[in-house]
Amino acid sequence: MTRPRIALLAVATLALAAGVAAFATQGAGGAAGDPASAIVVQGSASVSAVPDKLQLAFGVESQAPTARAALAANSTEMRKVIAAVKAGGATDVKTLSVSLSPRYRDNGDIQSYSASNTVSATVTTAARAGSVIDQAVAAGANQVSGPSPSVTTQSELYRQALKAAVADARLRAQALAGAAEVTLGRVTNVVESSGGPVYALVERSKAAGDATPIEPGTQEVTASVTVTFAIS
Repeated sequence: MTRPRIALLAVATLALAAGVAAFATQGAGGAAGDPASAIVVQGSASVSAVPDKLQLAFGVESQAPTARAALAANSTEMRKVIAAVKAGGATDVKTLSVSLSPRYRDNGDIQSYSASNTVSATVTTAARAGSVIDQAVAAGANQVSGPSPSVTTQSELYRQALKAAVADARLRAQALAGAAEVTLGRVTNVVESSGGPVYALVERSKAAGDATPIEPGTQEVTASVTVTFAIS
């Protein structure tokens, strides 16, 4: 009776030892992959470019005693504005809105009708934008808004900013690793943050002569990333 109990105790002891060894091995593996053995930094960068497109909007508002007369007068004036805008070198001219509404007296009676028409147009230089504005107003436009600058290669600029942001993150990580006296390893994770807004920065006007001055400025496309580096 004594020997079987000793045998059972020996088997149990061996099983327990094997389990402890397996647990120790798993624990060591977990420590090696511990997120604490890493440096997490954020990098950011901006790329600047001069806008190569400026969008403008031109409108004509006309008033007349009747709705038909107001719309007819507005249409006549708007045709002149559209022709002037195109002659000035603007492209992608398109209608944004057309409206017709009554104007009321204090007693509620209709006093007159107001008709309006608005178009947008795109120009490629600041000097041309000023000239187009002047020509549109001379042709009858009594509403002007813009310019709204943009860069056609914004996607390419953003990719350049992303690369520079990763490089910035590496420099930050190297500085931290040196201060902590650890060795910087490979990148284990990269997370792209949302792209920053595009800011217009004022530059000296390139408009010539007596045309309406337009400041094209530059635009900054910003990118930021969060990068995780292994350390040892």
